[in-house]
Amino acid sequence: MATRNIVVEPYNEIWKQDFLAIREEISEALGDLAISIEHVGSTSVEGLSAKPIIDIDVVIESRDVLPQVVEALARIGYCHGGDKGIPGREAFDYDGKEHLRNHHLYVCDKDASELRRHLAFRDYLRAHPEAVDEYSRIKKEGAVLFPHDIDRYIDHKTPFIQGIYQKIGL
Repeated sequence: MATRNIVVEPYNEIWKQDFLAIREEISEALGDLAISIEHVGSTSVEGLSAKPIIDIDVVIESRDVLPQVVEALARIGYCHGGDKGIPGREAFDYDGKEHLRNHHLYVCDKDASELRRHLAFRDYLRAHPEAVDEYSRIKKEGAVLFPHDIDRYIDHKTPFIQGIYQKIGL
């Protein structure tokens, strides 16, 4: 396993602009193939500490258009990486995006359960500042405890995430 530093930073307003810049480039490439392009993950929640990586879900009508999406994204430097073990969510890697903040790009059809989970979790946090404070604390603690072990960092956060899923019925 590759060693990498896990850095959790306080919320930064610039993350909104970073998302908009990425969305603009993707939107231009996809046109009508995308129903929406959603800023998900911790950087999408005001006040939440996060690893400074933008998570993006491109929402498409159905998997029928996935081949066209893969082709359009390839033209702007994205490479389809498959579902990486998470059904309903297609991951894309990239090269030549030094002008954009580091990001994770996913494509989901509009009925995908993974998309529902991302949006519901984001929206719950946006509506519950006390949960944002607690999740920030847990994330910072995890980064200190496991600064080079992403799997243990994720395991550290999982009980909190599962608790939110339970509250919102997922």
